[in-house]
Amino acid sequence: MNERDSFKSRLGFLLVSAGCAIGIGNVWKFPYVTGEYGGAVFVLFYLLFLVLMGIPVMTMELAVGRASRKSAVKGYAALEKPGSKWHIHGWFCVLGCYLLMMYYTTVSGWMLAYFWKFVNGTFASAKAEGVGEVFGAMLASPWEMGFFMAMTVVGGFLVCGLGLQSGVERITKVMMLCLLALIVVLAVHSAFLEGGGPGLSFYLFPDWERAAEAGIGNVASAAMNQAFFTLSLGIAAIEIFGSYMSDDFTLGGEAVRIAMLDTFVAIMAGLIIFPACFAYDVQPDQGPSLIFITLPKIFSHMSMGQLWGSLFFVFMTFASFSTVTAVFENLIASSMDNFGWSRRKSVLLNLVIIFVFSIPCVLGYNVLSGVHFLGNRDVLDSEDFLVSNILLPAGSLIYLLFCTTKWGWGFDKYIAEVNTGRGLKMPLWIKPYFQYVLPVLILVILIRGLV
Repeated sequence: MNERDSFKSRLGFLLVSAGCAIGIGNVWKFPYVTGEYGGAVFVLFYLLFLVLMGIPVMTMELAVGRASRKSAVKGYAALEKPGSKWHIHGWFCVLGCYLLMMYYTTVSGWMLAYFWKFVNGTFASAKAEGVGEVFGAMLASPWEMGFFMAMTVVGGFLVCGLGLQSGVERITKVMMLCLLALIVVLAVHSAFLEGGGPGLSFYLFPDWERAAEAGIGNVASAAMNQAFFTLSLGIAAIEIFGSYMSDDFTLGGEAVRIAMLDTFVAIMAGLIIFPACFAYDVQPDQGPSLIFITLPKIFSHMSMGQLWGSLFFVFMTFASFSTVTAVFENLIASSMDNFGWSRRKSVLLNLVIIFVFSIPCVLGYNVLSGVHFLGNRDVLDSEDFLVSNILLPAGSLIYLLFCTTKWGWGFDKYIAEVNTGRGLKMPLWIKPYFQYVLPVLILVILIRGLV
C-alpha cells in the first residue's frame, strides 16, 4: 500500500487550503453584495457569521480528512459505524466537485481571457462604451471561450500531475504569494485615487441608517450566506487537504488561519473596488457585470489603466486558478482512493472528463443560449444553483451531523481530533451550539436557497 501524500510545509497547507477557499466569489460576489446591502454593516455581520458558521464546519471537513487519511468516500467509510451509510454522501461530494468544475473552468477562462485582452491592448483601443461589447463578443464565441477554458483545464491538471508537493503545493504557494502581493498593490493604488475617499467611508465605516434601508434582517441573512459559501464547504473540497495534514497543529487554529486569509482577500478586494467606483461615479452594486464591464470601463479612464487592468486580472486569474487546482487535486485523489488508479491515470482520465463536461457551459451563451433548465436558468446558472444552493449547504449539514451525533462519528471523537496538536483548542462547552443551533442556521441557508 502506498504511503499517503503529505504537505512539505505548514505554509504550503495553509496557502493551498486558502487557495481552494479563495476564488472568484471573494472578488466578484463579496464587493457587489457588500454594495447592495449597505457597506460596512454587512461586513460586520459577515465576520460574525464566519466565526459562528464557517470556521466550525471547516474544522469538521478537516477532521474527517485528517482522522481517516482518505478522500471523502473512503474517509466516511473509515470513521462511520459498521453498517452505516454516511459514505454515500462522499459520492455526492465527488459529484459536487465535478459540477463545480463544469462551470468554474469557464469562468476562470474568462479571467485569463481578460488578462490577455488588457495585455494586448484590446481595452486600450476600445472606447468606454465599447467595453460591454468586448464581453458580449467573448460570450458569443464558443471558440474563444473554449480555448481559454481548455487552457485552464490543461494547466490545472499539469500542475496536479506533478504531484502534491512538487506540483500543487509548490506552484500554489508561488501563485498565492503573488496574489497577496498584487492585491495589496492594487488596494493601495485604489485607496489614493482622487475622489475615492467616499468609497472607503462607505466600505469601512458602519452606517446603520443605510443598512436599515436595505433591512437589517436582509443584511444579516445575506452576510450569513456569504460567510458560509465563501469557504466552499460541504463538497469535501477542503476535506482532502485535511487528509494530507500532520498532527502538529490543532484544526481550530488552522481553520482560523485559512478563514483569515480568505477574508483578507475579500476585504482587500473591496478596498480595490469601492474607491474606484466612487472615484468614477459608478454604483458598486451592479452584480456580476461589475467585474467584466464596470471595472474595465474604470480602468479605461484611469491613468496607466492598461497596467492596472492587467494586474487586476492576473490577480483574478490566480484567485480562480488556485481553486481549480485544489478541486482537481480532490478529484484526482478521490479516483486514486476509490478505484486504485495511479496519479498519472487519474490525471489523464479526469482531464478528459472535465474538459468534455465543461463544454455545455462554454456553449451556454452562444450555441445553447436558448436552452434553459432549473427555473429558466441558463447552463452556468443551473450548475451553480445545484452546487451553491443544494450541495454545499446540504453537504455541510451532513458533515455537521456526522461529527456531532451518536449515529455518526460522534462529538467526542471529533473534538479529540480537532484538538490534537499545538494551538487553539475547541472548548467542550460548544457541543450544544453545534448540535442544536448550527444545524438550524445551515437549514435556514438551505431553505432560503431553494425558495
